[in-house]
Amino acid sequence: MATEALEKKLRLRERRYEVEQLIREKRSEELEALEEVFDKSTLMLVYKLLNQGHLSHIHGCIEAGKESKVYLGQDFDGKDVAVKIFLKATTDFRQGRMMYLEGDPRFQRIKRDTRSLVYLWAQKEFKNLQTAATAGVSVPRPILVRGNILVMQFIGEKGVPAPLLKDTGPQVTATLYGRLLKEIRLLYQKAELVHADLSEYNVMMWKKKPIMIDMSQTVSLSHPLSDMFLRRDLANVNSFFSRHAVDVRLENHLHDWVIGRDAD
Repeated sequence: MATEALEKKLRLRERRYEVEQLIREKRSEELEALEEVFDKSTLMLVYKLLNQGHLSHIHGCIEAGKESKVYLGQDFDGKDVAVKIFLKATTDFRQGRMMYLEGDPRFQRIKRDTRSLVYLWAQKEFKNLQTAATAGVSVPRPILVRGNILVMQFIGEKGVPAPLLKDTGPQVTATLYGRLLKEIRLLYQKAELVHADLSEYNVMMWKKKPIMIDMSQTVSLSHPLSDMFLRRDLANVNSFFSRHAVDVRLENHLHDWVIGRDAD
């Protein structure tokens, strides 16, 4: 009996070692790109996405900001996807965010703790992308959201993301200006949304087409500050194209055209 018990104990210890090695190997292969800034709950969500078949791989960081990092991922069909992870460790996350949440009828009873706000911020971008994509606006197609992780369509080719508008140089033309304005108008009139942080830093260029990104702050038209945000977006767009010698429309006339007050 003593011998059997000892053998059983050794087998269990050997099996535990094998599992630990497999976990260590998987962590090395799949999560090598994730820095130490991610807490345990975020890493567990990543594991779930991998284990449940939503993702097959996560590679390196392709975009880093103050509130989030975007990683190149792959689904189980080998197709590239963008994995956006919102940082819960950001100390100033609440600052400047509440005005985009309060007043939006889609989000009620907002909890003020950082974790809840970050999760809501990820959910908000998912819903905004979903609404915009359904309306035919050129945005990354959202795939899923879990906690502070948003998985969406990868804009680019062979793991290389499409350039931002600010980096496109010769492509900044009157034709592109008109295309971007049409996207803003479509977002407003059909999706009933205002980007609220639009600039050359939040537009990607893919196959000569502007793609609006970073839409976590995007608000519905019923938001009390939506018109102010729209005017700011239009001013930013006009400022950028003016610096590239493109003749721009007067902002008041442009505003009326976007909202449908001016048929021209």
